[in-house]
Amino acid sequence: MPFNPFNWLLGLFSLDIGIDLGTANTLVNVRGKGIVINEPSWVVIDKRTKETQAIGAHAKEMVGRTPANVVAVRPLRDGVISEFESTQAMLGYFIGKAHQQTIVPMPRPRVVVGIPSGATEVEKRAVYDAAMSAGARETFLIEEPWAAALGAGLPILETRGTMVVDIGGGTTEVAMMSMGGIVISRSLRVAGDELDQDIITYIRNKYNLLIGERMAEQVKFAIGSAYPLPTEKTANVRGRNLVTGLPEAIEVSSVEIREAITSSVQVIVDTIKDALDEAPPEIVADLIETGICLAGGGSQIQGLVERLTDDLNLRVWVAEDPMTCVARGAGMVLEDLEIYRKFLVPLERKGSR
Repeated sequence: MPFNPFNWLLGLFSLDIGIDLGTANTLVNVRGKGIVINEPSWVVIDKRTKETQAIGAHAKEMVGRTPANVVAVRPLRDGVISEFESTQAMLGYFIGKAHQQTIVPMPRPRVVVGIPSGATEVEKRAVYDAAMSAGARETFLIEEPWAAALGAGLPILETRGTMVVDIGGGTTEVAMMSMGGIVISRSLRVAGDELDQDIITYIRNKYNLLIGERMAEQVKFAIGSAYPLPTEKTANVRGRNLVTGLPEAIEVSSVEIREAITSSVQVIVDTIKDALDEAPPEIVADLIETGICLAGGGSQIQGLVERLTDDLNLRVWVAEDPMTCVARGAGMVLEDLEIYRKFLVPLERKGSR
């Protein structure tokens, strides 16, 4: 790419932003400031006027409580855009909020957005277009495994093999890396959201109690586990009894929640096993030394490290501040674009076949 002095000058004064555009949460990392935004990926819209009423944490508070003419939506499903206009509005809001934290006016920012490694060309283009429409001067895309590995501080440019498992809200990304390239990768749409649905289904089937996504998520983080706990826990679950139609609160144990999510956890374990099964022996030998790094909000489920360590016969460890790894990694790209450019996702030109 030829040197453009105007872009170079803008780069000195503009905000460089790394975004983890997640199904459950959106995180924004600003160069020199770190993570400045970590809010739920929710948008509240007036159905009659199509106007946006609330975004982020404020919007999530409204979920399940909106009047008939207002709807709360998650613009992303399984890590990709399902509602383009809502995603554009959400990105514009977050980018604008990041700009508000500067003292002097700044040029439009350069933005790096993390996307699932299994995203289609159409899905990649939708993310790019949404970011540009939301006010970015330049937009770059990076696959989430790369961003998570960078944010976790893994030596991805070295010869020895490393492995990262990024468990988000909509997708789980599994990748083995060596010499700045991906050796084996897997992207599955089983992650935090699927575990929430497992809990909702289990409570409904066993107790005839209908609970919402927020309640399921609270229970998952409070007592959910992938491995028997030293001391099992209990939590109160509130919802509507499907037989009487009346409100009801019950107490459930961590043993029950572990049973509820076991099938989805097993899918994640089997996917990692499948990747290991295809790995070259030299990479596997490296992993015995380096272990497997867990990133993403889903990696914080209790007992997951113990479960994976037992099932995979490898050391498994959680990155420091795992939820912010993708956003931090995306932000690092613009600190040295020439070194990290090869990790960016190329986009097909519009109209090409």
